[in-house]
Amino acid sequence: MGNLYLVRHGQASFGAADYDNLSALGHRQSVRLGEYFAARELRFEAVLTGSLKRHAQTWVGIAEGAGLDLQPLVWPGLNEYDSEAVIAAIHPDPLAPTDTPEMYKYHFRLLRDGLTQWMNGVVSPKGMPSYDDFVQGVISALDHVRKQHTGNVLIVSSGGPISTAIGHILGTAPEKTIELNMQIRNSAVTEFRFTPKRHLLLTFNSLAHLDGAEYAPWITYS
Repeated sequence: MGNLYLVRHGQASFGAADYDNLSALGHRQSVRLGEYFAARELRFEAVLTGSLKRHAQTWVGIAEGAGLDLQPLVWPGLNEYDSEAVIAAIHPDPLAPTDTPEMYKYHFRLLRDGLTQWMNGVVSPKGMPSYDDFVQGVISALDHVRKQHTGNVLIVSSGGPISTAIGHILGTAPEKTIELNMQIRNSAVTEFRFTPKRHLLLTFNSLAHLDGAEYAPWITYS
């Protein structure tokens, strides 16, 4: 049996011109997670990441904190869906900036609606795969891990692929993964146990590396 650790990227740059970069806090979250792994003498025989910048930057932070020197396998099937494209598919008009609590909530209501329609084949967001192809990209990474590895493996990805992976192994309805996704915090760890035949869920959305009052301001969702 092996253990698969799925990590959501550190805080990205929500509301900035380019979301796909870690914030300064996102980097600190990633380094802190690496320090946590090192303190527990946790080593990995392989690392997989999506091809987004925030995935690569999170791995750099983890590796820095843990003192690891592994070359990650870049797996595009672990990339996040394009939330802007999802929203535009149901709301083509430009949105006001998400600089108020009301607009922030409105943004995520649209995202939930757009994701539901994408999952049901109602809309086809520009530049994105079908939902079935998105799921297959995630499954392909899980299949690779259980077929090629027997020890500890790390995946650095995003909330969408991680919640999809959980939904796949638990057999939940696609719409349920939307709510799972919205709960996954930055740098949170979800752990699977795997054999050559299957994956089993052990933990979900853990922030053990941020335990303590001094880390309370580090807990984020973006």
